[in-house]
Amino acid sequence: MLQDDTGRCIVCSRVCQQCGHPVRSANSELCRDCRNKAKRLAAQQTCPRCGKPGYLRENTGWCGPCSHPGSPKKPPRVCRECGQLRRHAGLGMCSACWQKHPSRPFIRGEHLRERLADPPVWLADFIAQIAARHCVARACGFITDLGRLLEDEHSNSPQALLERSRRPGRSMGSFARALEDFFTLRGLALPTDQAERLAAGRRRRRVEAVPVPLRSAVEAFDVSRMRAQDRARRAGTRPRSNHTLEAALATMRDLALFLVNERDKNDWSLVDVHDVEAFLTTLPRARKRRLTVLRQFFRFARAQKLVLVDPTRNLIIKEANSFRGQTLTLGQQRELFRRWKTDEHVHPHEALVGMLALLHGASSSEVRMLQISEVDHLAQTVRLGKRPHPVPLDPASWTVLQRCLAHRETWRTENPHIVVTKGTKAGRNPASTAYLSHVLDDCGFPPRMIRSTRLVDLVNTLDPKLVAAAFGMDPQATLIYLADHVDEGRLPLPDGSRNTKRPH
Repeated sequence: MLQDDTGRCIVCSRVCQQCGHPVRSANSELCRDCRNKAKRLAAQQTCPRCGKPGYLRENTGWCGPCSHPGSPKKPPRVCRECGQLRRHAGLGMCSACWQKHPSRPFIRGEHLRERLADPPVWLADFIAQIAARHCVARACGFITDLGRLLEDEHSNSPQALLERSRRPGRSMGSFARALEDFFTLRGLALPTDQAERLAAGRRRRRVEAVPVPLRSAVEAFDVSRMRAQDRARRAGTRPRSNHTLEAALATMRDLALFLVNERDKNDWSLVDVHDVEAFLTTLPRARKRRLTVLRQFFRFARAQKLVLVDPTRNLIIKEANSFRGQTLTLGQQRELFRRWKTDEHVHPHEALVGMLALLHGASSSEVRMLQISEVDHLAQTVRLGKRPHPVPLDPASWTVLQRCLAHRETWRTENPHIVVTKGTKAGRNPASTAYLSHVLDDCGFPPRMIRSTRLVDLVNTLDPKLVAAAFGMDPQATLIYLADHVDEGRLPLPDGSRNTKRPH
């Protein structure tokens, strides 16, 4: 007979009032576990010493912990490091001094070696490297993580350890990066594909933002470009970078959203030249870049029979291939020069990036990849990017470089690059692109404007081909800075005669 309140029989309807478990006895309101717990709580009494409930002992009249107190604490001693009277932690030091003592990683490493049945031969070198690059607490944490990996049932080869140490997500973790730097530097393992994973995630997010009716074509376009990148990498040619592929997918995402939201079209075969023109007018300054991507996509779509006619076939860019950026005035250049030369409160990285861009036309990527081995202290020259010859530095630039090198010495790092940040001091990777793009925010001018000012001055003063050869640039790249430039030495004089005076 099912009960109305529970929907079960009378036996199954009896449950414990505290935990809800079934109760078989009709005379009991609690289950067996709850009854035993209630009996134990009823037997407890308040301890007269600590005031807590417990089982009082007959010989003492106190609870168990009070009847059997632990061993007394050792008396405080004078720490050999700080000289204060504190509790002893280890090696004659207090806890605070012991936590930051440089021998802790090596002691923990010796304990790990004693626990392992077959310790790896590279263990001592790894402990020495992380102890030199990281703080004591971080190094000890790395050794603990390494011991957890070495003591499990999986393979202990360097490549297997590196793969198991990676964390899921966008960051593989500082421990995995430390292992990767150590193993790759000694040739024990291959680098991880973390950069490719992050790039794949960025591409996937851009593809998923495309509306569903138009998504399959964009996915196929992305797959074809990835195959082309792989073929170019194998052939030894110049493959498209991940940034180029991601920018193309972002353009296709914006076009798909524009077609669905603004033009009410859910099929690529319905796109015509007017839709493309309307999309390009949304960002006039990005017309050339976006049109290039759209031409590539619609050529692919026509080859795959997704569209019958390429709507971008007869479109033109309609913009002059000339420099249209902003430059600094002479007063602004002098103000920046004095700021980076005399102001000691300016960060050394800002002074280095700004001075090399202002006087030597160095890009942010050239300064970002500059290494210690590329600095010649005798000749006072540096190697910048793909420039064919070393760049001689003037006294002001050399002073700023020495100041940046002195700032680098305070990090106590083995990173070979000159620009070392808090996030790269423990590894060997260069500073991030985002850091270099914002390093000049305090001066108020972006690096591209400062570099363009120097290039405009050099190209309009010297031979553009000589500038291209000195900077390692394509000759066509320097010609854009000659647009709208008139050589005053070639203009006729007011009386109609030719001006034979050479311009300065």
